[in-house]
Amino acid sequence: MDPFDTGAGGLLKQPKSVWATAGASVVAFMGIGLVDPILPSIAQGLDATASQVSLLFTSYFLITAVAMLVTGFVSSRIGGRRTLLLGLAFVVVFAGLAGTSGSVGELVGFRAGWGLGNALFVSTALAVIVGAAAGGSAAAILLYESALGLGMACGPLLGALLGDASWRYPFFGTAFLMAVGFLCIAVFLKEQPKPARKTSLLDPIKALGHGGLASAAASAFFYNYTFFTVLAFTPFVLNMSPYRSGAVFFAWGVLLAVFSVIVAPRLQKRFGSLKVLSGSLVLLAADVLVLGYGSHTAAVVCTILSGAFIGVNNTVYTELALGVSDAPRPVASAGYNFVRWFAAAAAPFFAPKIEEWTDVHAPFVVAAVTAVAGAAVVVVRRKALTYEADEPEPRPAAEDGVAVFSN
Repeated sequence: MDPFDTGAGGLLKQPKSVWATAGASVVAFMGIGLVDPILPSIAQGLDATASQVSLLFTSYFLITAVAMLVTGFVSSRIGGRRTLLLGLAFVVVFAGLAGTSGSVGELVGFRAGWGLGNALFVSTALAVIVGAAAGGSAAAILLYESALGLGMACGPLLGALLGDASWRYPFFGTAFLMAVGFLCIAVFLKEQPKPARKTSLLDPIKALGHGGLASAAASAFFYNYTFFTVLAFTPFVLNMSPYRSGAVFFAWGVLLAVFSVIVAPRLQKRFGSLKVLSGSLVLLAADVLVLGYGSHTAAVVCTILSGAFIGVNNTVYTELALGVSDAPRPVASAGYNFVRWFAAAAAPFFAPKIEEWTDVHAPFVVAAVTAVAGAAVVVVRRKALTYEADEPEPRPAAEDGVAVFSN
């Protein structure tokens, strides 16, 4: 089936419930890069240092990582629709509160609550889209990946447009958009069947006992450190106005979306997933080195270009996490995400600290090393990461209780 087919079951002929969930997913992913263009403005407005402001990412993703152990537990008991609404409610409340912050400590705390809501929502969205979609999962998964790319691209743009007036407005804007998403899902999405088996809190940890899944998670851990060094630390290095920074990261997000949805599958078909992943990680390492040591123009170009490598990596890691082990998808992806999001929390904290201890170039050297380390894990553990992907065993949609949150 062509997912772009306008016939029944095509991408453009999905139920309102699917479009409502996909639309809310766009806004949820926008929240990741929303603060990128306004990080310097937040630092100035709250009289905070770069390392203090970078904790906005650290608190957000630290809570996200831990919440990955909880989301499957929750959704398998209260159902996908209620889990989505609970997550959206958290985001609306904490994004709104973030806009009222009087100190960087308050803002970091509110971002943590926001991270919990986003984890509950995003981890369940793919399963809900697949379950409610017409014509099978192909168009549904493509729609989800498109929502991810669009959200990652538009987040910095929205942050720049609203943040040019005040750093507080992007937070209020997100709260409003997520409130609209809450209403759309409440109206258009019906409750789906609960999984036949309830997920325990320890199931994701046990799933990591599988060598292939553990290897994928370890490699993704190193990769995510590189990814979020670019996302959270580069705005301070570029030192541009919110509009200019937003434009840079919008272009970055467009490349991420195009390479994730269109280019990566074609490269995988031609060269194989593991070769594509290891090669892309090495190229990403070279890119961040030039970003750290080149001129300002080179830094801008390499920031945008990194979106291409990140888009490819996201797609391949998603497929590895879902297919490399025999664990149920919600359990496997929860364990995988639990490991890798710790790196997303660590990078925004350590990158500014490393700059303070050494110089502005060193954080990018560390990021390059972690990207190469991720590639090394893929090469050394290639046998464990090989799986039959031609005709995967079909699984009930209700089994997919936790999506792979591929940034």
